[in-house]
Amino acid sequence: MPVFRNVIFCADDYGLSDGVSRGIVELAEMGRLSATGAMTNMPGWRRNAAALKPLRGRIGIGLHLNLTTGSPLGTMPKLAPAGRLPLLEAVLGMSFKGRLDQTEIAGEIARQLDAFEEAFGETPSFVDGHQHVHVLPVVRAALFQVLKERGHAGRLWLRDPSDRAVAILRRPIGRGKALLVKGFARGFAKQAQAEGFATNRGFSGFAPFDLSVSPQRIFETAFSRLGASPLVMCHPGYMDDELRALDPAVESRVAELEYLKSDQFDLMLRERGIRLVSVS
Repeated sequence: MPVFRNVIFCADDYGLSDGVSRGIVELAEMGRLSATGAMTNMPGWRRNAAALKPLRGRIGIGLHLNLTTGSPLGTMPKLAPAGRLPLLEAVLGMSFKGRLDQTEIAGEIARQLDAFEEAFGETPSFVDGHQHVHVLPVVRAALFQVLKERGHAGRLWLRDPSDRAVAILRRPIGRGKALLVKGFARGFAKQAQAEGFATNRGFSGFAPFDLSVSPQRIFETAFSRLGASPLVMCHPGYMDDELRALDPAVESRVAELEYLKSDQFDLMLRERGIRLVSVS
C-alpha cells in the first residue's frame, strides 16, 4: 500500500480580482488545490463567489480576513479614518503598540463573515488572514470573540502561519519571511486550541522578499520538511488591470499559476506521495 502525506494546499486572495479568482477556480477544478480563502471586502468577491459553489465538498472554502487592502465593509474611524485600510506596516505598529480597538476590529471581522455567508450561502470552513493579520495581538482576540459568539468553535479551523524553527531553517527559500511571521504568530496556535479551534501543524510557501526564485523552486522547498498536519500556501492568478492596481507582484502570480498547472508540479506531488486535502 502506498503511503501518502496529507497536505492542505491553499490559494490565498480569492476575490482580489477576477483574474486571481479565475486562476484559482481552474486549479481547483484540476485537483491542484485543496483550499482557498476569500477576501470578502473586495468588490471581486461578490462577482466571483458563485464560481466556488460547484467546488463545495471538493476544496475547503474559507475567509481570508483582510485589514490591509481596499476598504472596510463598515466605518473604522481608528484603523481606516479615510475609508481605506492601511498598509501592513501601519497595522503592525498599531497592533504591537496596543492602539488597535478590539471592538472596532471585531465589528469588521463580523461584517466580512456576513459578506461570506451572504454571497456563498454557508459558513466558511476555516479562517486565515491576508498578510497573516489574524494572528496579530488584538486581532486574534477579536477573532476568537466573534467566532465563539457565533458558535463556530469546534466547527471551523484556523490557520497557524508558523512552523518549527528547525523546519524553517532547513528550507533555503523564504526563511526571513517565515521567521518574521513565526514571531508575529507566537502563542497563536495554543490560544486557538484553548478556545476550541483546531489549527494546522506545519506551514510553508513563503517566497523571498525580492521574488527572485522560480515557482518550481519555491514549491519544491515548500513541500519539504512538512509538519504533522501541514498547510502550504500559494498566490496564483491571471494578470488583469484590477490586479495591477492592487498588487505589485503581478508577474509572480502568473508564474505560480503556470507552474501549478504544469506536469512538473503534478509529478513532484506524485513522487513525494503528497495528497492534497481540505482538512488535515
